[in-house]
Amino acid sequence: MSYQGSWSRRGEWLELIPGKVIRESDDRETATMTWLLNVVGMPEKLLRRLKHEKGIQWNGDKLRLAIFPSRPIGINSIWQELKVLYEDDFCLVIHKPAGMMIHPDGRAGEVTLDHIVAAHFESMGDNVAVRHIHRLDQHTSGPVLYAKNEWAQLNLDEDMRAKQIERKYVAFVEGKVDSSLTVIDLPIGKDRHHAQRRRVSPTGQSAITHVRVEERYKGSSLIKLELDTGRTHQIRVHLSHLGHPLLGDTLYGGSSSHIRRQALHGEQLCFSHPFTGDFIEINDDWPKDMVDLRLLLRAEVK
Repeated sequence: MSYQGSWSRRGEWLELIPGKVIRESDDRETATMTWLLNVVGMPEKLLRRLKHEKGIQWNGDKLRLAIFPSRPIGINSIWQELKVLYEDDFCLVIHKPAGMMIHPDGRAGEVTLDHIVAAHFESMGDNVAVRHIHRLDQHTSGPVLYAKNEWAQLNLDEDMRAKQIERKYVAFVEGKVDSSLTVIDLPIGKDRHHAQRRRVSPTGQSAITHVRVEERYKGSSLIKLELDTGRTHQIRVHLSHLGHPLLGDTLYGGSSSHIRRQALHGEQLCFSHPFTGDFIEINDDWPKDMVDLRLLLRAEVK
């Protein structure tokens, strides 16, 4: 469900013009609630809360919804330069560099993407909670999606559960991957012998990775990947299990002779806008170490 009509933001309020049929209904409250749920696509949980808190109001022919309230950011802000790939009143997409965590894990002095996003919100005058919708491994680069209000968070979380947010990756792996490898459908579970690792396990959670071979080099390959599921270390585990660990991924058997981190980058993120329903396609350029690695591997073939 999505809203295609005109709208505007006025501070903490979203203003819509539902039209005469809703405005002049004999039971305007019921008609309004039905319209918000079935036409506009407001999450039912948010609708109930706003109704309870008197956050749904009429002002002449305009319907006002209090969906941009001031909220504690919820995390200390730390200023660093960041690359904004997309931003509006509902969503933010940020490039995460390799080596950075998404959120704190308790280590003193750490700087995470959430800390930097908090500083970005403060600099923009946005008093909104920091809510990332999905995660990337510490040493994977690529785009990360954030929700800027509860409407966006509820709808984007549901889209994640329904596997409607597309994440496309590029990776350099050891060995020459055969073109016949197009889908890896192997369950993933914890490795009881190593706390940080995951492994293919018949009792693990379902995990599906789509693979397309792009280039082959002397002893490695460039592949593109798409996920149906988002298990911890999914790409790394699947490829290592098949004998093609990521270059630089020493945790799963990859060589670090060409690159000092796992050679994995999220190059595209696609999702439906949580309010308008518009298809949003975000491309994230390869970082320099991945570009340099490709040049190096191509040169070795010559």
